Amino acid sequence: MDPKAFHKISYGVFIVSAEGSDHKAGCVINTLTQVTSSPMKLSIALNKNNDTLEVIKEAGTFSAVVLKEDVDLGLIKIFGFFSSRDKNKFESISYKFDDNNNPYPAGGIVAQFSCRLCDSLDVGSHVICIGEVTDANLVSEDPPLTYADYHSKKGGATPKNSPSYQEGTTGYQCTVCGYIEETDDLPDDFICPVCGKDASYFRKL
Repeated sequence: MDPKAFHKISYGVFIVSAEGSDHKAGCVINTLTQVTSSPMKLSIALNKNNDTLEVIKEAGTFSAVVLKEDVDLGLIKIFGFFSSRDKNKFESISYKFDDNNNPYPAGGIVAQFSCRLCDSLDVGSHVICIGEVTDANLVSEDPPLTYADYHSKKGGATPKNSPSYQEGTTGYQCTVCGYIEETDDLPDDFICPVCGKDASYFRKL
């Protein structure tokens, strides 16, 4: 089996979020798909270790946003490389609430969906959640960010909880945020594009 074949599957970049009884949670995902048109339903896949999954289950609803092509990488850093258990991801950004009272980022997005959780399926490392869309908003006509562009244009990393993360990647990994630079040699003056740490914080894979 050649794992590189999976790199040819197209993905987007999204943030899903919800508010539980004691805190807000949200994370970056690359798997959001429309699965039916009547009624309108979306599917998302979340790692079982994600705090956001537990908060969505508690809330019974979630919000999902599509990121725009020129989104600030800092937004992806906040929602992709930290846990909502340890960090209030919304404290440093502008956000709004959807019609289900779930928070979502107000900037850097092209569309927003409000969903009621109606089903879930355990598929191994991840859980697929099915949400019936209760509201949808086109925020901008700007192009959305694709996962390919995130990697090629923004030097983006794949968080370990992502369904597209693959074990055995070679290169150097940042010990702070998890970013992987796929290279045989890491320059001494290299700076992590996600968290800003220098080469001394990287370990060879």
